[in-house]
Amino acid sequence: MDLNRFSQQISEATGDKARAIPPVDKWDPEYCGDMNMTIKLDGSWHYEGSPIGRQALVRLFASVIKKEDDSYFLVTPGEKLGITVEDVPFLVTQWAEEDDSIIFTTNVGDRFALSSNHPLELREPPAELGAPDSTPIPYVCVRTNLWARLNHNVYYQLVEHAQRRHKDGKQQLYVTSEFEPFVIGELPE
Repeated sequence: MDLNRFSQQISEATGDKARAIPPVDKWDPEYCGDMNMTIKLDGSWHYEGSPIGRQALVRLFASVIKKEDDSYFLVTPGEKLGITVEDVPFLVTQWAEEDDSIIFTTNVGDRFALSSNHPLELREPPAELGAPDSTPIPYVCVRTNLWARLNHNVYYQLVEHAQRRHKDGKQQLYVTSEFEPFVIGELPE
């Protein structure tokens, strides 16, 4: 796989629009095999075992990632290449309150409000993260079928910000964004 050629195809498909997310959901090119690219648990991108050091290149690839069933692909209008994702393709690395919204920013620069369009759900993390007793942790939908895990620092900051309620025999920690509550953790009563 020629990374430069693939990068050029992406650039041609998106034009020169800064941070434009191409319509990958509308693209259905022929599957061309797998490429030796991995998104690690820590959110770093690796090609042929080496980290991709150019953040602009990582952002470019992140703009054309697509998930079908349980598989991830990088797509252009003419190619579809399988990649390995150890957990999810993105990490939420920052958050802020703006008006009545919680705004998340990912490790690749995606920025969005926690909302019904970008919901949060609790999931069991991979064992490699070492979560105690498989405690579910928060993940948030970044865009169609693509999720991000909240980085530890973001999660702990949100826990400090959270309110508590009792529901279904559990104590829930939740935050409110766009007037909607989102559960970020649950504890037994």
